[in-house]
Amino acid sequence: MSPRRANGNSESVDNYLKAILALGGPEHRRVTSTSLADHLGVAPASITNMLQKLAAAPTPFVEYERHRGVQLSPAGKRRALEVLRHHRLIETFLYKILDYPIEEVHEEAERLEHFISERFEERIAAKLGHPRIDPHGHSIPTLEGEMTEQNSIPLTAVQQEGVFTIDSVSDRDAHTLQQFKASGIKPGARLRVRKKAEGYTVSIGRSSTAFDLSSEAASGIRLLTK
Repeated sequence: MSPRRANGNSESVDNYLKAILALGGPEHRRVTSTSLADHLGVAPASITNMLQKLAAAPTPFVEYERHRGVQLSPAGKRRALEVLRHHRLIETFLYKILDYPIEEVHEEAERLEHFISERFEERIAAKLGHPRIDPHGHSIPTLEGEMTEQNSIPLTAVQQEGVFTIDSVSDRDAHTLQQFKASGIKPGARLRVRKKAEGYTVSIGRSSTAFDLSSEAASGIRLLTK
């Protein structure tokens, strides 16, 4: 991966590419402007302007058609995975080496991910022993831009009660992460799930202490399917 920013990448462009990668999922589906606007908290008109700009660049980062949505071009996917690798390596470094609280590493990594050099990236990876998973349970893209596919589903997709292993937790909301940490909800933990009319009742491991999760909080927890 190149330490340079192709097409004079800005922090804003990186965030767009990363959002399209996340919303497109492993299948790299086309992403609607509406879902992108919701994800980034940006006005739809601004989304359209940016996508047109990215699609018209000398080396296009996206393939965009109005009313059909957007998907990353090969160059856009490479850059998105590069930034994602930076982000997840930084999160892991902050958590494991600098003892940052789990709920603080995401925002710090968001600020730093765009600017670290290739040498710094290599030193972090080596210091950590070239990890494949970040503290939230998310795959870290390799230096070649490859990422292990994780066989997991959101808790909200569970159709029956049972005991499941937590694969990952969302890093997008610090308050929810604090709640997860206090409750013992973390990658690798065993989660007993009971569906309610609204939300879920869960417990950790063999604990008899049960607590409720809203559907919104539950959507941030992914469970292994195998």
